[in-house]
Amino acid sequence: MSKSTIAVIAAVSAGAGAAATAAMYSLRSSDKKIESITTTTTTKTNTLATAASKLPVPASQVFNGTAAATTTNASPVAAATTTTTTSPIAVATLGALVDPSGLFEYGFPGPVSDIAARQALISSFDRRLRNPQWVVEHITPESLAKRDGDRKNSAFREDDAVPDKFRARLKDYARSGYDRGHQVPAADCKWSQTAMDDTFYLTNMCPQVGEGFNRDYWAHFEDFCRRLTQKYPSVRIVTGPLYLPRRDPADDKWYVRYEVIGNPPNVAVPTHFYKVIFAEEEGAGGGASGKVALGAFVLPNAPIPNEKPLTDFEVPVEAVERASGLEFATKLPTQRRKRLCADTPCSLIIKEYADRQKAFAKGGSSPPRNTSR
Repeated sequence: MSKSTIAVIAAVSAGAGAAATAAMYSLRSSDKKIESITTTTTTKTNTLATAASKLPVPASQVFNGTAAATTTNASPVAAATTTTTTSPIAVATLGALVDPSGLFEYGFPGPVSDIAARQALISSFDRRLRNPQWVVEHITPESLAKRDGDRKNSAFREDDAVPDKFRARLKDYARSGYDRGHQVPAADCKWSQTAMDDTFYLTNMCPQVGEGFNRDYWAHFEDFCRRLTQKYPSVRIVTGPLYLPRRDPADDKWYVRYEVIGNPPNVAVPTHFYKVIFAEEEGAGGGASGKVALGAFVLPNAPIPNEKPLTDFEVPVEAVERASGLEFATKLPTQRRKRLCADTPCSLIIKEYADRQKAFAKGGSSPPRNTSR
């Protein structure tokens, strides 16, 4: 494979049409130069290692480096957990003149990520934007075949594991014009009613455009992810929002602009969403040496025509990392990686939303998506 070249291209507004918006991302074949978006961020993320947990980001932080854990009511398999661990902050010796670290006697400012580990998913919640930063799920042929959960028995709910003043609320979505968009789909978690319920926490939600996206193209994309289990015995997926810049034609400058909903307005409406997919071959999990088909996709939060090829939204993993400030595959050696869309066809099977509603009705279940419209 030749070296990938990542280029910044203009992000056009949703008002200019879904086709134009969707066309902002493209990926050529693995033998050609890769062209995609890169978002430069100035925010520095402080990654703190945890001793008692494998969770990559602590949920709260204290200056002295001690660890504490708070467990809330969650599933019997994996409780929603808040873990606190920090590394000591090095303070330069400046004599008796100043001691900035004295502030931490009153508390550590953060940033804080609220981590929830539940049956169906693990999520990291962004208190400032009231959206998840990422949500991780794992699907297998066995998990998708089991039918012990039904979404008609689930209800959207606020996550009381998040402090009240930082929490997204059901009323924030009311009459907003946006769906409460699952990041981990309920349809991936029918193997347990508890797992199904886990997907309805607002910490697994973002405001999504309904018609043409959440109820259509995005739903087809989720179906594509499930169909990967027909070839791969284990599929792990990270999903989350992005807030990408676009060029303003008035002054030719780049701006990050997004709507905020709620009363008071506090829940950010993402401009885009990403999925990073790890399709594991036999023996790939648990640090083994098996191959992993890796794919990353970025879709605009806007109506997308069903005929738009999914490969138009494929991007290098590095592009998602630059845009999100996250890292996804630092421990996956290059020799174990394959490009997902070179290893299997990346194409959607389009089923109209009305047809899916009828299919669910025949099975005695409610339609696949509840909305806040």
